[in-house]
Amino acid sequence: MSAPPELPEIVSRAFDVSRRAGYASFCRNETGRLLATLAATRTGTLAEFGTGCGVGTAWLRSGIRNGGARILTAEKDAALAGAAAEIFESDGQVEVLAADWSTLSDRGPFSLLFLDSGEPGSVRVDAIADLVEPGGLVVLDDFTPCASWPPVAYSRVDTLREEWLTDDRFTAVEVMIANDASAIIATRR
Repeated sequence: MSAPPELPEIVSRAFDVSRRAGYASFCRNETGRLLATLAATRTGTLAEFGTGCGVGTAWLRSGIRNGGARILTAEKDAALAGAAAEIFESDGQVEVLAADWSTLSDRGPFSLLFLDSGEPGSVRVDAIADLVEPGGLVVLDDFTPCASWPPVAYSRVDTLREEWLTDDRFTAVEVMIANDASAIIATRR
Protein backbone atom coordinates (compact mmCIF):
# COMPACT_ATOMS: atom_id res chain seq x y z
CA MET A 1 0.00 0.00 0.00
CA SER A 2 1.43 3.38 -0.93
CA ALA A 3 1.29 6.55 1.11
CA PRO A 4 -1.33 9.15 0.18
CA PRO A 5 -0.12 11.89 -2.14
CA GLU A 6 1.50 14.79 -0.36
CA LEU A 7 -0.55 17.86 0.34
CA PRO A 8 0.13 21.08 -1.54
CA GLU A 9 2.15 23.48 0.63
CA ILE A 10 -0.71 26.01 0.86
CA VAL A 11 -3.06 23.28 2.11
CA SER A 12 -0.53 22.14 4.75
CA ARG A 13 -0.33 25.76 5.97
CA ALA A 14 -4.13 25.92 6.17
CA PHE A 15 -4.27 22.72 8.24
CA ASP A 16 -1.64 24.20 10.60
CA VAL A 17 -3.70 27.38 11.01
CA SER A 18 -6.84 25.31 11.65
CA ARG A 19 -5.08 23.29 14.34
CA ARG A 20 -3.74 26.40 16.06
CA ALA A 21 -7.22 27.94 16.00
CA GLY A 22 -8.73 24.74 17.44
CA TYR A 23 -10.96 24.44 14.38
CA ALA A 24 -11.66 20.82 13.46
CA SER A 25 -14.41 21.23 10.85
CA PHE A 26 -12.70 21.58 7.52
CA CYS A 27 -12.68 20.36 3.95
CA ARG A 28 -11.73 16.70 3.57
CA ASN A 29 -8.70 15.93 1.40
CA GLU A 30 -10.88 14.00 -1.04
CA THR A 31 -13.12 17.05 -1.49
CA GLY A 32 -10.06 19.26 -1.65
CA ARG A 33 -8.52 17.31 -4.50
CA LEU A 34 -11.83 17.58 -6.37
CA LEU A 35 -11.87 21.35 -5.75
CA ALA A 36 -8.29 21.75 -6.97
CA THR A 37 -9.09 19.77 -10.11
CA LEU A 38 -12.19 21.82 -10.88
CA ALA A 39 -10.45 25.12 -10.04
CA ALA A 40 -7.75 24.26 -12.59
CA THR A 41 -10.43 24.49 -15.30
CA ARG A 42 -11.65 27.95 -14.27
CA THR A 43 -10.86 31.56 -15.03
CA GLY A 44 -12.62 34.59 -13.60
CA THR A 45 -13.80 34.70 -10.01
CA LEU A 46 -14.23 31.66 -7.80
CA ALA A 47 -16.05 31.98 -4.48
CA GLU A 48 -16.47 30.05 -1.29
CA PHE A 49 -19.24 30.63 1.22
CA GLY A 50 -18.12 29.52 4.67
CA THR A 51 -14.32 29.79 4.80
CA GLY A 52 -13.72 28.32 8.22
CA CYS A 53 -9.95 28.54 8.63
CA GLY A 54 -9.28 28.41 4.89
CA VAL A 55 -8.61 24.74 4.10
CA GLY A 56 -11.14 24.64 1.23
CA THR A 57 -9.83 27.97 0.00
CA ALA A 58 -6.30 26.58 0.04
CA TRP A 59 -7.39 23.60 -2.03
CA LEU A 60 -9.04 25.93 -4.54
CA ARG A 61 -5.89 28.07 -4.64
CA SER A 62 -3.70 25.03 -5.22
CA GLY A 63 -5.61 24.34 -8.42
CA ILE A 64 -5.79 27.73 -10.09
CA ARG A 65 -3.11 28.89 -12.46
CA ASN A 66 -1.24 32.04 -11.49
CA GLY A 67 -3.12 34.94 -13.01
CA GLY A 68 -5.88 32.66 -14.30
CA ALA A 69 -8.48 33.31 -11.61
CA ARG A 70 -9.11 34.91 -8.26
CA ILE A 71 -10.89 33.63 -5.16
CA LEU A 72 -13.31 35.48 -2.88
CA THR A 73 -14.23 33.73 0.33
CA ALA A 74 -16.56 34.82 3.13
CA GLU A 75 -16.65 33.62 6.73
CA LYS A 76 -19.11 35.17 9.18
CA ASP A 77 -17.00 34.26 12.24
CA ALA A 78 -14.46 37.12 12.38
CA ALA A 79 -11.88 35.07 14.34
CA LEU A 80 -11.94 32.26 11.78
CA ALA A 81 -11.81 34.72 8.89
CA GLY A 82 -8.79 36.38 10.51
CA ALA A 83 -7.03 33.04 10.83
CA ALA A 84 -7.75 32.22 7.18
CA ALA A 85 -6.58 35.66 6.05
CA GLU A 86 -3.14 34.89 7.55
CA ILE A 87 -2.68 32.08 5.05
CA PHE A 88 -3.27 34.33 2.05
CA GLU A 89 -1.95 37.69 3.29
CA SER A 90 0.66 37.91 0.52
CA ASP A 91 -1.49 36.31 -2.19
CA GLY A 92 -3.15 38.86 -4.46
CA GLN A 93 -5.42 36.20 -5.95
CA VAL A 94 -7.28 35.43 -2.70
CA GLU A 95 -9.49 37.80 -0.71
CA VAL A 96 -10.86 36.65 2.67
CA LEU A 97 -13.81 38.60 4.04
CA ALA A 98 -15.18 38.50 7.58
CA ALA A 99 -18.78 38.61 6.40
CA ASP A 100 -21.89 36.62 5.69
CA TRP A 101 -21.87 34.98 2.25
CA SER A 102 -24.70 37.22 1.06
CA THR A 103 -22.26 40.15 0.97
CA LEU A 104 -20.62 38.49 -2.04
CA SER A 105 -23.84 38.44 -4.06
CA ASP A 106 -22.94 41.70 -5.81
CA ARG A 107 -19.41 40.45 -6.62
CA GLY A 108 -20.51 37.69 -9.00
CA PRO A 109 -21.30 36.00 -11.19
CA PHE A 110 -18.81 33.32 -10.21
CA SER A 111 -17.16 30.71 -12.41
CA LEU A 112 -17.03 28.26 -9.47
CA LEU A 113 -18.88 28.45 -6.18
CA PHE A 114 -18.04 26.13 -3.27
CA LEU A 115 -20.65 25.66 -0.56
CA ASP A 116 -21.08 23.46 2.48
CA SER A 117 -24.42 21.63 2.41
CA GLY A 118 -24.49 21.77 6.21
CA GLU A 119 -26.57 24.96 6.23
CA PRO A 120 -29.46 23.91 3.96
CA GLY A 121 -31.44 27.14 4.26
CA SER A 122 -28.61 29.18 2.78
CA VAL A 123 -27.68 26.90 -0.13
CA ARG A 124 -31.05 26.51 -1.81
CA VAL A 125 -30.90 26.62 -5.60
CA ASP A 126 -33.07 29.75 -5.79
CA ALA A 127 -30.69 31.65 -3.50
CA ILE A 128 -27.60 30.60 -5.48
CA ALA A 129 -28.52 30.13 -9.16
CA ASP A 130 -28.05 33.72 -10.30
CA LEU A 131 -24.65 33.94 -8.59
CA VAL A 132 -23.12 31.49 -11.07
CA GLU A 133 -22.25 32.38 -14.66
CA PRO A 134 -23.47 30.21 -17.54
CA GLY A 135 -21.11 27.22 -17.67
CA GLY A 136 -20.09 27.93 -14.07
CA LEU A 137 -19.87 25.23 -11.42
CA VAL A 138 -21.41 24.85 -7.98
CA VAL A 139 -19.82 22.33 -5.63
CA LEU A 140 -21.71 21.31 -2.50
CA ASP A 141 -19.97 18.95 -0.09
CA ASP A 142 -20.77 17.09 3.12
CA PHE A 143 -23.42 14.74 1.79
CA THR A 144 -23.70 11.12 2.84
CA PRO A 145 -23.96 8.85 -0.20
CA CYS A 146 -27.45 7.58 -0.96
CA ALA A 147 -28.37 5.01 -3.61
CA SER A 148 -32.15 5.51 -3.42
CA TRP A 149 -34.49 7.97 -5.08
CA PRO A 150 -35.72 10.18 -3.77
CA PRO A 151 -32.53 10.66 -1.76
CA VAL A 152 -32.88 10.03 1.95
CA ALA A 153 -30.76 11.33 4.81
CA TYR A 154 -31.47 10.87 8.51
CA SER A 155 -34.73 8.99 7.72
CA ARG A 156 -36.12 11.91 5.70
CA VAL A 157 -36.23 12.85 2.05
CA ASP A 158 -33.14 15.00 1.45
CA THR A 159 -34.90 17.91 -0.22
CA LEU A 160 -31.70 19.92 -0.64
CA ARG A 161 -30.01 17.16 -2.61
CA GLU A 162 -33.19 16.47 -4.59
CA GLU A 163 -33.54 20.17 -5.43
CA TRP A 164 -29.97 20.49 -6.76
CA LEU A 165 -30.15 17.26 -8.78
CA THR A 166 -33.42 18.16 -10.51
CA ASP A 167 -33.32 21.94 -11.06
CA ASP A 168 -33.64 22.82 -14.77
CA ARG A 169 -31.09 25.64 -14.47
CA PHE A 170 -28.32 23.13 -13.77
CA THR A 171 -26.98 19.83 -15.00
CA ALA A 172 -25.90 18.10 -11.81
CA VAL A 173 -24.39 14.88 -10.55
CA GLU A 174 -23.66 13.45 -7.14
CA VAL A 175 -20.18 11.95 -6.91
CA MET A 176 -18.78 9.78 -4.16
CA ILE A 177 -15.52 11.15 -2.88
CA ALA A 178 -15.10 8.49 -0.18
CA ASN A 179 -17.12 5.54 1.17
CA ASP A 180 -18.88 7.86 3.58
CA ALA A 181 -18.96 11.15 1.66
CA SER A 182 -20.32 12.58 -1.54
CA ALA A 183 -20.54 15.95 -3.22
CA ILE A 184 -22.81 17.49 -5.80
CA ILE A 185 -21.30 19.18 -8.84
CA ALA A 186 -23.77 21.32 -10.75
CA THR A 187 -23.07 23.19 -14.01
CA ARG A 188 -25.18 26.27 -14.78
CA ARG A 189 -26.92 25.86 -18.14
